[in-house]
Amino acid sequence: MLDRFRSWLRRRRLARVRVPARMWDAVEARLPFLDHLERDDRARLRLRAREFLAEKEFHGAHGMVVDDAMRLSIALQACLPILNIGLHAYRSWVGVILYPGDFIVPRSRLDEDGVVHEYEDEVLGEAWEQGPVLLSWEDERTQPAGMNVVIHEFAHKLDMSNGEADGFPPLPPHMSRQDWASAFSDAYARLCDQFDRDEPTALDPYATEHPAEFFAVASEAFFETPAVLRAAFPRVYEQLRLFYGLDPVRRSSV
Repeated sequence: MLDRFRSWLRRRRLARVRVPARMWDAVEARLPFLDHLERDDRARLRLRAREFLAEKEFHGAHGMVVDDAMRLSIALQACLPILNIGLHAYRSWVGVILYPGDFIVPRSRLDEDGVVHEYEDEVLGEAWEQGPVLLSWEDERTQPAGMNVVIHEFAHKLDMSNGEADGFPPLPPHMSRQDWASAFSDAYARLCDQFDRDEPTALDPYATEHPAEFFAVASEAFFETPAVLRAAFPRVYEQLRLFYGLDPVRRSSV
């Protein structure tokens, strides 16, 4: 009985989300990486985005006014990684908070001597375990090709589905944990070595901060610049292809 009620409630919420055709076209035109999708996948992404809008709450911070086009843009990007995973991957939280620009997050760090250091960190986005996703709208609009703060933070949310973000999200049954660990650990070590040697890196150097950041940055590249990712880290690309159930390189070459 409870499951039927929840299903009815979801359908009722979804029915309230109506997006004019002109808005779909206008928003998607600003997201060229969606061109990698086949027609059926594009239609499924629209449905997934409507489901996202029906279940999640958007709030503006620091005077930010959030309009329907902004909500739709975030929803489309957030749902791209879960197109073949399902909205249940985002079930443990409801809030998306948009800032007009970079914002400050208080941090604390315990050093080797047991002393706690408190400081402020200026960030573009932040995903909180069991909590909201915080995003800079200005950086979302102006970020360079290959970078995507929305996909980055929602990749962290997927990573947090089985605990603290560590670069090892819950994998579907057809994937090998050993293959994932091998591909990502080898690529992470190589990227860190390139960065330490001041060599050019195919991924944003921020990926060297932590294995969780490597996964999030690699996910950005998978959707934004897939050919670059596959050329630099083919095994990582293959693992993400299996994980996300999409192959942007193949589609972009059709």
